[in-house]
Amino acid sequence: MQPEEKSSSIGTPVAEIKIDEALVYELLKEQHKDLAHLPIHLVDTGWDNAIFRLGNQFSVRLPRRLAAARLIENEQKWLPQLALLLPISVPIPYRLGKPTQAYPWQWSVLPWLAGKTADLEETHISQVKLFASFLRALHIPAPFNAPQNPVRGVPLNHRAVFVQERMQRLEIKTNLITQKLKKTWNMALKAPIDVEATWLHGDLHPGNILVINGVITGIIDWGDITNGDRATDLASIWMLFSEQNARQQAIKEYGNLSEATLQRAKGWAILFGIVLLETGLIDNPRQAVIGEKILKRVSEDE
Repeated sequence: MQPEEKSSSIGTPVAEIKIDEALVYELLKEQHKDLAHLPIHLVDTGWDNAIFRLGNQFSVRLPRRLAAARLIENEQKWLPQLALLLPISVPIPYRLGKPTQAYPWQWSVLPWLAGKTADLEETHISQVKLFASFLRALHIPAPFNAPQNPVRGVPLNHRAVFVQERMQRLEIKTNLITQKLKKTWNMALKAPIDVEATWLHGDLHPGNILVINGVITGIIDWGDITNGDRATDLASIWMLFSEQNARQQAIKEYGNLSEATLQRAKGWAILFGIVLLETGLIDNPRQAVIGEKILKRVSEDE
């Protein structure tokens, strides 16, 4: 999900093509006939993709608009390589789907990863060490031809106008845009990028982290995978852990975080919180709740 660069006053983008069970069945029958007998049902429709459950073991992920088509290609190319390094399960593409006359973009058959998204089930403090090790394993230098993303991993001042416009609108609607939050944001804007660029997930909000009984079981939705400032992913500490003590432990477990990187991470957390809150208030209450929690946690840690 990339709500910020695609959002407008109308909220969630409209699908550019109709995607339903019948279409998925036809695509499977044509390209992966051995899977076409499995039951299919819609699980979720996000900003970028529609997700269908396929039998007990698989899911089918299809872009619902052109802007997402490139993102799924990045997942297909890079995730199988990165998955080998990571201590948490990720949905490595099991089968690749090709465009047809009925459907214009590439698509994927993925393993089904069990769990509820972390906004629906609390992540236990015991998961701090595992999650920090996941981030460290991911945050390694990327090759020269890694995907580039204009809105993730970039200097925060590239996003300043975008965030400040939304802050001004939210000040009218909520009491969450406090002077303390603004001060934290401004400090993040001034903090230099003092670390080398690395691989990033790019979209580590709670909707992309799976949990069972408080235990992290998977990290999904890798469409924003890119090379850039690790502070983008470190913002997930404020998105995932509700307890201040857990957040402090996560920072310590990750290790060797400069004050500048910590400030930028808080800035990215504010960015995600602002975007999720504003777009959620338009047409996605669940998303708005996530945004509100993020902003409160950042303020609590100042």
